[in-house]
Amino acid sequence: MKLPRRRKFLHLTAGAAALPILSRIAKAQAYPSRPVRWIVGYPAGGTTDIFARLIGQYLSEKLRWPFVIENRPGASNNIATETMVRAPADGYTLLLVNPANAINATLYEKLNFNFIRDIAPVASIVRVPNVMLVNPSFSAKTVPEFIAYAKANPGKVNLASGGTGGSNHVAGEMFKMMTGLNLVHVPYRGGAPALTDLIGGQVQVTFDPLASSIEYIKAGKLRALAVTTATRADTLPDIPTVGEFVPNYEASAWYGVGVPKVTPAEIIGVLNREINAALGDPTIKTRIADLGGAVLPGPPAEFGKLIADETEKWGKVIKFAGIKPE
Repeated sequence: MKLPRRRKFLHLTAGAAALPILSRIAKAQAYPSRPVRWIVGYPAGGTTDIFARLIGQYLSEKLRWPFVIENRPGASNNIATETMVRAPADGYTLLLVNPANAINATLYEKLNFNFIRDIAPVASIVRVPNVMLVNPSFSAKTVPEFIAYAKANPGKVNLASGGTGGSNHVAGEMFKMMTGLNLVHVPYRGGAPALTDLIGGQVQVTFDPLASSIEYIKAGKLRALAVTTATRADTLPDIPTVGEFVPNYEASAWYGVGVPKVTPAEIIGVLNREINAALGDPTIKTRIADLGGAVLPGPPAEFGKLIADETEKWGKVIKFAGIKPE
């Protein structure tokens, strides 16, 4: 039986319209079909790099193609970010997204990309608190005592950071903004030398990621006054949050995955599903907890909201403090 010409045309049209959808689904089902590079804007061996390698190994085993970590340090993560933005939007170039991306959007007046416009969020991975740290010999043993001391000694308390515009610097600047304190910023070339001078008593306070400072805290070389997340850290349950004394204060390091903007949604879906599966793996959860972090699973849209919210928050702090890149 022959179909009427109009019905035949409609059948053909519907079939043609379905081809792109079927093609995208087929690509997602075949993804990955070759090695995937995961760009990290920091040197190998640091906490940021460890998180990427931990999840990358899981993805390599699960998806049966290598997820190769490519360390591209420099320019406060901007080199790594631009490399990802300029890559083909095919799911074979990932970026480890972190607070520097949200901070740099305001810190740098001219970038060769617009992070929020040029990235497609894939998945959040982990949140790590900063810790407000002082030398054990420092007189203040609590956040209220520190605030009282700093108010009584304006311009005499040094705030150390791992570098101007870094996440621990802006965490300290937000504390200054919300308390009205006059602390003197002392930037270092990295968090390690800042901690060394804090231990030595050359500076009085810093807001350092828990992952890099927890051993000093446990050894009694540094005193933790508070953690900077909204809730207490599981690894330091007896240490209060800054927000318990300074309402609405929250600062943390967080990490996730981004890809070029027009990467097919089906491929983003594959990556999101497998990363969330990794975050549910008991071994990975334990390893992340050992580093002071908490897993942060969720859909791409949720990670996108986190990026937007953090960009807005740090933009206000940077403008208030008048921070300029060095």
